[in-house]
Amino acid sequence: MILLSALDFSLPLRNPVIIFSLVLFIILFSPIIFKKIKVPHIIGLIVSGVIVGPYCLNLLRRDSSIVLFGTVGLLYIMFLAGLEIDLAEFKKNRKRILVFGLLTFIFPLTFGTLASYYLLGYGFLSSLLLASMFSTHTLVSYPIASKYGVIRNRAVSMTVGGTMITDILALLILAGIAGMTKEDVSATFWLQLGGSTIVFVAIVFALFPLIIRWFFKHFEDSISQYIFVLAMVFLASFLAEAAGVEAIIGAFFSGLVLNKFVPHTSPLMNRIDFVGNAIFIPFFLISVGMLVDVTVLVKGWGALKVAGIILFVALATKYLAAWLTQRIFKLSPTEGKMIFGLSSSHAAATLAIILVGYNIITGETASGEPIRLLNEDVLNGTILLILVSCGVSSFVVEGVSKKLAFDQEQEDTNDEAEQPDERILVSLAYPDMITQLVDFGVILKPRKTHTSIYGLNVIDDESTKGNHAGASRKILEKAVSHAAASENTIIPITRYDSSISNGIVYTIKEHGISDIVIGLHKQADQHTFLGTKAENIIRRVHETIYIYKPTQPFNTFKRIVVVMLPKAETEPGFLHWLRKVMVMAKEAGISINFYGTAVTNQLIGKVMERSSYVVKVQFNEFDNWDDFLIFSKELKLNDLFIIVSSRKGHNSYIPQLKKLPYYLSSYFHKQSLIILYPKQLESGINMGDIEQADSNLIETISDQLDAIGKAGKYVKGLFKGK
Repeated sequence: MILLSALDFSLPLRNPVIIFSLVLFIILFSPIIFKKIKVPHIIGLIVSGVIVGPYCLNLLRRDSSIVLFGTVGLLYIMFLAGLEIDLAEFKKNRKRILVFGLLTFIFPLTFGTLASYYLLGYGFLSSLLLASMFSTHTLVSYPIASKYGVIRNRAVSMTVGGTMITDILALLILAGIAGMTKEDVSATFWLQLGGSTIVFVAIVFALFPLIIRWFFKHFEDSISQYIFVLAMVFLASFLAEAAGVEAIIGAFFSGLVLNKFVPHTSPLMNRIDFVGNAIFIPFFLISVGMLVDVTVLVKGWGALKVAGIILFVALATKYLAAWLTQRIFKLSPTEGKMIFGLSSSHAAATLAIILVGYNIITGETASGEPIRLLNEDVLNGTILLILVSCGVSSFVVEGVSKKLAFDQEQEDTNDEAEQPDERILVSLAYPDMITQLVDFGVILKPRKTHTSIYGLNVIDDESTKGNHAGASRKILEKAVSHAAASENTIIPITRYDSSISNGIVYTIKEHGISDIVIGLHKQADQHTFLGTKAENIIRRVHETIYIYKPTQPFNTFKRIVVVMLPKAETEPGFLHWLRKVMVMAKEAGISINFYGTAVTNQLIGKVMERSSYVVKVQFNEFDNWDDFLIFSKELKLNDLFIIVSSRKGHNSYIPQLKKLPYYLSSYFHKQSLIILYPKQLESGINMGDIEQADSNLIETISDQLDAIGKAGKYVKGLFKGK
């Protein structure tokens, strides 16, 4: 009792242990309770912040610690927006993003200025500053869209990009008005701001990638990588502030830069998501709630009038911008609602603008009271706007995300139904290659599919040296643990057999494997490049085989270079390996350079036009395999080199492939590479073994194959069931 009486329980709470414990219980129970009454969890956290905040129960002060974690949470939201965005889709929609960004800035600014000037009676500068607050928005509801897995929808990409545009323009107005009140706005001021911004952008987009790639190449420790990512995010945020722009711009830009280095199926991405959604983002939402002064409702008609006009103009103009964007670009009504939902919430930048205006003193009254650029009624009305707009945003985004997720799931189900049952086998023989091979196996699996991944370690039962069972168990445990860190499952298989190759071959047949990943053995040279085990598997297995030699992590590649044999398109597994390469590029966020004959390149172009994968590609004509060493000059250090080979005696096989081991071991020993063997038909043609995705696509491919000759006509006949 004596110890208990020594504790300070006065309000607001000051004991850091009690404060942190209370916040954690709020983060834990708010979503659970509000989910019961079908209210988005974000609203639950904001309302909880209102209840425990200084204007209600006064359990917590909005002190420096709350502000610190809240700021981190806001920056984390913007960082995730940049990190999770589909860069290919983002570039594809850049014109739409620009149009929406300007619309969602101009409408609130114009109507907000008119309403403030004529309805509220404020001066021009006060009206302009208040209207710029209407233009901004904070992606408070972004975590909801992320939870439902719809962040790659074009409406989400457009809104995220538009957020950057409108916030930058609004903050420029803030800088200009703040400078005008101090009478220091001049051409020099704008030149300095422009120059510092250019330097900031150059550092983030030119220097940061070099540092990030170097770090990921040399340090694979999961904790070090996560701390490094956070450090880069906050360094970019600081540089943005130093340049004179808002820190959220730096956080978003850092996310864009890191987007290519953090695969969405990686353990690192899983950790980033987990920590942000568990701690930092909830802290930000609680801190927003603590700003809300519920006594505004009883402070007279002045505050309510201002609050009513602010609410109506802010929400109506954001809705108008979203609706017009939907009509201009012929988006679906659901996508239009998503744009409105994400862009309707006001929080961080809104509050920053209002607080700056509130703290600007333009004079004094006769009684000595300060005359502020924006008065207390505006401040209170803005606080109410934050609560209501975040509520509207959360409800809208929650409902729309459910519908988009359902539609997306239906599409994925249809796509899956059209594709054959795929199973990936990763052969794990070398302990130091486990993580690279598992990462490669995971990246071959399209997201949101039920493709199974197997991890196999074969024990030679005739060998009597060492504890093979213990070593096998450690290898498979490491593989399973590494895959689980990215929320993927590997099915471990330990097999005893008279030879390694027999064990792999029989496992492939028993489990119906479609893709086999094998690490290139360590002693590869021109005489034993693939090794007798791999050669035996290639000869006896007809499925797609990837012989992988990694020299650096997959997330540090800049592009994929694919060289194809003449007539590569006539192989039965052509579409299958092409789709897998597109999946690799899509997941890693990198481009593909194809080198092949004109016929092969043209056919790939037609396939990609019909594909749902948005990947940047470049085509180069190449058919002289006697001049293969030209790639020693074409390839760069951070390229992944894929050679689409062929088994002897099949359509695309050429005699020059005999020289490939010599070339690769002598001139490409420092290059990360994959030797890919496409699927072949077993003895006796079986239509079920030919994997195609779309009857119209098959017809197009068949027409292209006509020009090739007899082989093309034969395959076309197969496709048509002749």
